[in-house]
Order: sequence, then C-alpha cells, then structure tokens
Amino acid sequence: MSDHDPYADALNVFGEPLAECCSNPVTGFFRTGCCATGPDDLGLHVVCAEMTRDFLAFTRDQGNDLSTPRPQFGFPGLRPGDRWCLCVGRWKEAFDAGVAPPVILRATHEEALAVVTFDVLSRYALDPT
Repeated sequence: MSDHDPYADALNVFGEPLAECCSNPVTGFFRTGCCATGPDDLGLHVVCAEMTRDFLAFTRDQGNDLSTPRPQFGFPGLRPGDRWCLCVGRWKEAFDAGVAPPVILRATHEEALAVVTFDVLSRYALDPT
C-alpha cells in the first residue's frame, strides 16, 4: 500500500497545484482540506468558497443545510466566514440567484471550469488573479 495521495497532483483554475481550502473545519470530498475530486465525487465538490449568511440561507432553502451541526458525521456546521468545498452546481445556482459566495481561486479545482467560466469565478475571487 502506497502513502501517495492520488489527488495530490490536482490542479487549480490557474493550472497550478491546488492549494488547501480549509482544515478547520476540514473540508473537501475526501476531507483532506482540499477541493480535490475523483470518480466517486458525483457532486463535484471543487469550489473553495467563503460562506456568507445569504449563501447559507440559500443552500438551506435548497435542501442542503450547511449551518446545522451534524456531530454523527463529524460536521460542525458552518458559519459566515468559514471556508468550504462546494459543489460547483450549487455555487452556479447561487450565482444565478445573486447570492454566490466569494471564492478562493488557488484552492478551486480546475474541474469547476467545466461548469463556470474563469471570468465569472474571478469576479468573486478573494485571492488576486
């Protein structure tokens, strides 16, 4: 068995190595702190976003409550200011509704570009482009 992380070579929207999104709380489909993806990640949890009150209310209304702690799953619940790897489809829905949260481009996986253009993501960037 190898210690090599098969997703360690993941790239961000700049084509550079994917930066960490958040380790407190630990995010990512694989709970590595990074928005890496793979064949089992059907929701494409690839957008590193900073939570806002408006986005958290929006996603709760869409049936995905990210604010409520779920200790049985080791999930602390998110608050405004927390960073989290979002499904790119949900981020796009929030964008279309005018409540998209800001993103960290260096921690957003390149797969996000299959759904949202770089120009759109960069308008919401917290990190310099």
